[in-house]
Amino acid sequence: MSQPSHPVVSERQEQIYQAAARLFSEVGYRATSMRDIASALDIKAGSLYAHIRSKEELLWEIVSRIADEFDAALFSVSPRSDSALPGSSAARLTAALEAYVTVVARNLGFSKVLFTEWRHLPPERQASIAARRDRVEQVFREILREGVASGEFVATLDVRLTAVLALSGANWLPNWYRVGGPLSPTDVADQFVALLLGGIRRGNQVET
Repeated sequence: MSQPSHPVVSERQEQIYQAAARLFSEVGYRATSMRDIASALDIKAGSLYAHIRSKEELLWEIVSRIADEFDAALFSVSPRSDSALPGSSAARLTAALEAYVTVVARNLGFSKVLFTEWRHLPPERQASIAARRDRVEQVFREILREGVASGEFVATLDVRLTAVLALSGANWLPNWYRVGGPLSPTDVADQFVALLLGGIRRGNQVET
């Protein structure tokens, strides 16, 4: 996983992305029209085309930008990165999930669009996003594999299922998490990790 760069956008483009992400996440991509987005910004629908090419391009920019954020957040904790954090696999798993949850919590609308609306993209762009999602999951799989190899995690661990479980819990945040609520992103991530480690850390299982 390489560290991505983020293109600079204008203030108006940012406003359009934010409005579109909110509407796409609340009512869905299909149910949102360009007129709806323009209305949310109190401008004429035709004015949008001075800044973006189409609704599909808006969806692509939204999911690409949030995918960039996930890549950047996980860059330093990826086992393949030269700057990967030292320490136990449990510590690296905690750092990875904290990084991932923080991105979701900071970008609830954008994240939900990525998680639920990306399949409205044309096939070649769907394939690109699917590959990026797979690379994120691969970071977690590699951490889990290292934990199994070192004896820190149980030898019978289903690495793929555990990675999916960790990410699925985080991906549900846009449906319930509230910024400023009683739980910080770190609190959420740490509770997820505690639940995971209770089942996968060697020595936690009761012999039968």
